Amino acid sequence: MKGPRQQRQAAEGQVDAVAQPVRVLLVEDSKVLTERLTEALRQIPDIELIAAVDTEDAARALVARERVDVMILDLHLRQGNGFGVLRALSKTPGSPFIVVLTNYDLPQYKDAALELGAAHFMDKSRDYDRLPEVLRELVGKARSRA
Repeated sequence: MKGPRQQRQAAEGQVDAVAQPVRVLLVEDSKVLTERLTEALRQIPDIELIAAVDTEDAARALVARERVDVMILDLHLRQGNGFGVLRALSKTPGSPFIVVLTNYDLPQYKDAALELGAAHFMDKSRDYDRLPEVLRELVGKARSRA
């Protein structure tokens, strides 16, 4: 049986776990958009941008060695593509929530991305302003998963 001190420590540990920021990985090959997204992410409470990478291999390697709660993923990358990342993560237990943010808003791409486990599929030009709202939703989901 836990004493009052142990109970308080356990409760504090739970509070600390909830207070941890949601870790976001940005996978984008456009330097301009990476800068814009980085600035936008800094404005959202409870989010920590852990890295911005521009290749499939870098994204897969980072997820393999770091805790990533949410990934913002472009489909067109400097090396590889977003579908390769989605395929790899679809086989990984506990993979991050993935928001595909792309210029290629084709129905067949959307269907394939969602089938491979993407939580959202967004068009860069049409849906960019909705990204903070979607990320706040995923912050809640990531915390409830933890």
